[in-house]
Amino acid sequence: MLINVDSTIHTTESGASFISSREACAWLGIRRETLYAYVSRGLVRSFPAAGKGRGRRYLREDVLRLKARHDARSGHGAVAAGALRWGEPVLDSSITEITADGPRYRGHLALDLVVRGARFEQVAELLWTGVLPDLVPHWTPAAIPEDDMRTARLAQRPYMRLPLLLATWAITAPLAPAPTASSHRRTPTPESIRTSARPLLAALPWILRPRRWAEASSRASTLAERICILLKRPPHPDRVRLIDATLILSADHELNVSSFTARVVASSGADLHAVLSAAAGAFSGPRHGTVSDDIEALVRDAASPRRARRIVDAYARRNEALPGFGHRFYRGGDPRGRELLARAAALAPDDPNLRTLAALVQAAEQKLDQHPNLDLGLVAVACALGAPRGTAATLFALGRAAGWVAHALEQCESGALIRPRARYVERGAG
Repeated sequence: MLINVDSTIHTTESGASFISSREACAWLGIRRETLYAYVSRGLVRSFPAAGKGRGRRYLREDVLRLKARHDARSGHGAVAAGALRWGEPVLDSSITEITADGPRYRGHLALDLVVRGARFEQVAELLWTGVLPDLVPHWTPAAIPEDDMRTARLAQRPYMRLPLLLATWAITAPLAPAPTASSHRRTPTPESIRTSARPLLAALPWILRPRRWAEASSRASTLAERICILLKRPPHPDRVRLIDATLILSADHELNVSSFTARVVASSGADLHAVLSAAAGAFSGPRHGTVSDDIEALVRDAASPRRARRIVDAYARRNEALPGFGHRFYRGGDPRGRELLARAAALAPDDPNLRTLAALVQAAEQKLDQHPNLDLGLVAVACALGAPRGTAATLFALGRAAGWVAHALEQCESGALIRPRARYVERGAG
């Protein structure tokens, strides 16, 4: 496929880019009426361009994905290439179904689980076993190798400690028995993965505030309670419920970047430490797990509800995507973001940062027809808890770790090695 390099493509700092209707029609080989039909069907997203009389702009990624579908007539290679770019499903999974009402875990709508007061540990077991426990499981946290964690205390954001903790656990973990002449090399089993996952996830909140871990691990029995103590907040039921809701709604979202990475590594037979380390590395990217850092900066720049509209107007003029808004799976708005925003506002209605965030939401919906997503909801939760910067992304990682384990389990049970093919393409010099 050749694309005119002189096309007017507006690229944002977050990686989203937009093109005009003329360019979209040229790439797809269609008339404008057909493009408008695609927009009305939700196949291509469009947004108002900055300034009067500027028409609308179209998300370049949606147009390319649609072109890949059209190119399927040329053979399976185009289908496979399109599938890896938010395209058609690439493998079967029984973990999570994405619906208009949000993710459904093993047949249970995540929002329903939250409304019913489920605890994170129960939902994690549901993802791993297919059965929702009646009682809250007790997970004993793994030991933290404190002598090897001194460097981790220097991290500027709590989630930056996660790879170091996982790597240290991997180094200090007992080695699997060596293969013998009569046996194949030992690889993880589903039961061994579950057995390893429980204490590891129970101890992951350590990354929030290592110096308070001894108190949190001894006083609390669940992740949500430990997180409260680590954030220097009494584990009152309202706070605990908010944190459980956050972890549950973050737990899985099908083949996102980090969960797919977990599956690829698990398919090689690697142990759970390697799976989680690889997933954490993928999570750290600003186009996936740490978008909330940009939203936190947005709230700081706005500083007050009165400046929120000016901030939104500035993004529109620059043709930049507003961080924390929009999701290709939820055209009418991300149910997870809405739920967390409402719960955060109920917990801390007078918090100034939450009021600024609410003003940003109102301006974005009115000006850009954009709705808040999970990342913005995570920031709202961090504001309601009075938590330091980086907490939103850290809570996301702590919840999503349950999904990483679930995907590792399912891949292990399949016995398949994930090894796609590449189509070699000759590139010109220079």
